[in-house]
Amino acid sequence: MTELKKASDPFAALRYKDYRRFVSAKFFLTVALQMQAVIMSWFIYEKTKDPLSLGLIGLVEAVPALSIALFGGHLADRLSRKKLMIWSTLLTFLASVFLVLVVKDLFHNQITLVYVTIFLIGLARGFHAPTQAAFWPQLVPKEKYVNASTWNSSLWQVGAVAGPAVGGFAYAWFGAFYSSIAVCAFIIVTLVLYTFMQDRHVVYKNANESIGESLSKGVKFVFSNQLIISAITLDLFAVLFGGAVALLPIFADEILKTGPQGLGILRAAPAVGAVVMALFLAYFPPHKDAGKKMLLSVAGFGLCMIGFALSKNFWLSCFLLFVSGALDNISVVIRATIIQTFTPDEMRGRVSAVNSIFVGSSNELGAFESGLAAKLLGLVPSVVLGGCATMLVVGITALKAKRLRGLRL
Repeated sequence: MTELKKASDPFAALRYKDYRRFVSAKFFLTVALQMQAVIMSWFIYEKTKDPLSLGLIGLVEAVPALSIALFGGHLADRLSRKKLMIWSTLLTFLASVFLVLVVKDLFHNQITLVYVTIFLIGLARGFHAPTQAAFWPQLVPKEKYVNASTWNSSLWQVGAVAGPAVGGFAYAWFGAFYSSIAVCAFIIVTLVLYTFMQDRHVVYKNANESIGESLSKGVKFVFSNQLIISAITLDLFAVLFGGAVALLPIFADEILKTGPQGLGILRAAPAVGAVVMALFLAYFPPHKDAGKKMLLSVAGFGLCMIGFALSKNFWLSCFLLFVSGALDNISVVIRATIIQTFTPDEMRGRVSAVNSIFVGSSNELGAFESGLAAKLLGLVPSVVLGGCATMLVVGITALKAKRLRGLRL
């Protein structure tokens, strides 16, 4: 009876001190970056009134993040992961300080300099994303990975709820300058938490291999594992076509007739749904029929995007975004568990880097695709077609990836 109780403990991963510090740091950094995303997107939209300029935000961040990610993963498998997280977060902090000076109107060409800030943050993310993804599995035993993945996603989503809401209201009440100072304060808290964590060292095999061989081995591992590549690919194409986050300022302004406060609520709605789902998954982990649940959740995400595009009611739009976040979190937890369970520890940095490239492609390049499609096809038709494309991707994946369909965690 005691063993059964331990096995079903919804707080199992949180009982490890360094894991608590890790997810707390992730929460504060997420709040900071989500606040910053609202501040920068509304600031740029106020200045340009152009949907393509919003799409460019994702592209400018994705280019450095994706370009450096594999090298970042290589370093995460060779150097101190704790120190890499600290240095990459410090770069994010310096970029955020620069943004404070830009929005204070101390320089000319504000919009260009905001994009420079976004580029630097993307560069930092290229190192940070694979490193933190490789680090957290070292903080808990392997049998706690599903629970740790759930809390990892949950705390991230809580930050994603708080960040946009706080960012939207802070921008409306205090303006871009003081809101950007608050972002810097949250990043400082993240750095302090990282500092107090114990470093973990990995026993590296083939330490003498070249960088090219190391990167090639990581990529080959991902593409030779059907479970990992199918889970990652599903996320890539589904969110690439189905996401509408980059266009929320336009929906908020032109269709739903609300301001930055409403934008903050809209951006927070998917994260609220994800938090609710994460708490549910903590008590009822998706062990059985995990692959089928992942496919159905992504299909449901596409349907929600279609409904959101057609909605003209603010609260209905919020509800559809809420459901989309809940469904997306099922996919996130299952994908993270697949990657960490089926990847050797000495390769986690490189495999996480490949995953971050796919996820970054789906989020940031998806933002650019959304902006471009909205400019060419119109706002509502572009999101409707994107949702349809997401459902098509799910159907193709279900037919091709037999191991994913039958997956049990």
